[in-house]
Amino acid sequence: MPLFGSTFSPKKTPPRKCASFSNLQLLDRSTREIELGLEYGTPTMNLAGQSLKFENGQWVAESGSFTGDRREMQRLRKRNQQLEEENNLLRLKVDVLLDMLSETTAASRLMEKELEELKSHSRRRK
Repeated sequence: MPLFGSTFSPKKTPPRKCASFSNLQLLDRSTREIELGLEYGTPTMNLAGQSLKFENGQWVAESGSFTGDRREMQRLRKRNQQLEEENNLLRLKVDVLLDMLSETTAASRLMEKELEELKSHSRRRK
């Protein structure tokens, strides 16, 4: 029995319904862009005096904004192609070396097996 009267026990509140008052979720993307002005355009950036824009998953230089030397671009493309060819040649050499290593390893294991058989055969004779 409480000393100063009844204990305080508030009634439990009923759970609230979580309903959105906004009807924007019912609209499709194009309607929302028109209604709310969410059309931002393509992302662009300026990097070292060159303007780039993001199109189809790649950064592309905007036309007329390239200030670099065309000869330098050709030289870099040629160097890139040379490096790719060298990389392909080195990969081919690694593949050949791995084939040679596996062939040598197989021959070595075969010889070890034959040597063990000869040793066991000579032990039986003694």
